[in-house]
Amino acid sequence: MTLAPHPPEAPPFTILCVDDEANILSALRRLFRPQGYKVLVATGGEEGLETLAQEHVDLIISDMRMPGMDGATFLAAARQRHPDTVRLLLTGYADMESTVAAINAGQIARYIAKPWNDQDVVLTVREALERKALEREKARLEILTQAQNEELKNLNASLEQKVEARTSELKIAHEKLKQHFLTSIRVFSNLIELREGVISGHSKRVADLARKLAVKLNFPAAEVQDVMLAGLLHDVGKIGLSDDLISKPVSHMSGDELGLLRKHPVTGQAALMGIENLRKAGTFIRGHHERWDGQGYPDRTSGLAIPFGARIIAVANDFDGLQIGSHSPRKLKPDEAIAFIQQNRGKRYCPQVVDALIDVLGASEAVSTTTNEVNPAALKPGMVLARDLVTRDGVMLLAADFVLDESLIRQLRELEASEGTRLVIAIRPERKP
Repeated sequence: MTLAPHPPEAPPFTILCVDDEANILSALRRLFRPQGYKVLVATGGEEGLETLAQEHVDLIISDMRMPGMDGATFLAAARQRHPDTVRLLLTGYADMESTVAAINAGQIARYIAKPWNDQDVVLTVREALERKALEREKARLEILTQAQNEELKNLNASLEQKVEARTSELKIAHEKLKQHFLTSIRVFSNLIELREGVISGHSKRVADLARKLAVKLNFPAAEVQDVMLAGLLHDVGKIGLSDDLISKPVSHMSGDELGLLRKHPVTGQAALMGIENLRKAGTFIRGHHERWDGQGYPDRTSGLAIPFGARIIAVANDFDGLQIGSHSPRKLKPDEAIAFIQQNRGKRYCPQVVDALIDVLGASEAVSTTTNEVNPAALKPGMVLARDLVTRDGVMLLAADFVLDESLIRQLRELEASEGTRLVIAIRPERKP
């Protein structure tokens, strides 16, 4: 599967200023050009409509009182022909009746009184265009997600044609491939990672460890996936925080900064509430900073009242955060991070999850010494996947710890032959009873 190309960088925003007074147009041009905008001018409504027909315009600033077509009539016509354009009204007289008429007919975003304050006008335009930028980004992500979903659909169809016999486990994996929303999750997770700078990869590591802990604690398959998704998106509520705040260790934050930071679990859950398949993950995100002793946030929930998945994310998040320096003044070594979590067993962390962490980390260390990378031709029944089997496009086919049998090995060989690409599989021998 070939990913859709990244779209080119968006062009600068274009502003159209419409006024019959040349000195007003000159003042507006001088005001906005240093902001990086492309500035167009028109001396009346008719000329403004002609400009709109020839140029793409993001925002219009129009005077109210102009000879011929007044501002209210012009903005109403602009709204009908170009509804996506932001419209602002510039009025120099106290005629509320005409202003209200312009607001109703042209659906303007805001009116600005003459004489204006330059800083207020720049801020008003900047805020309006920032909303416009968010709309652009939303549309870009929707196009990207749609393209990737279509590519996944084509991949699924190809797999159905080339692989006829499947075990029940492979059928489940194949059904997961059809869940298009996972593509969107990866897109949003990657966007979050872009803001995290030196801690890039944190969310993926948290998700991977959280999934292993959930498996160790015998979670059903559906809940294992919810825990993994919560791990990928546990910091989604931080997307509105400043870069300085995100990069600062918690121990160095002021009281006000801590107050802002502690809102992110609630913000993260709210962001996911509209997506049915992410609501359970959203509850885990809300609770992943709660403490076993009730001293956490945002709800000061304690003990077994904290959702089990949130208790898992708390341990996985802190284990990685301690090592990358986001939770402490210095980066801890893995054994130091483990010691910290053990010391807080039954205080900050759920004892059951801490015990599972020790088992999982011990098993991971043991597996690392026996892991081999082989191709499907060398596979034998009873071998166990040492890590997730993922396609080069990032789609997970089989999870770590899956036990291979003859049927599945045969299908993996057929898949390699039909795709014409070499599969590399990390395995460890299954222990014999």
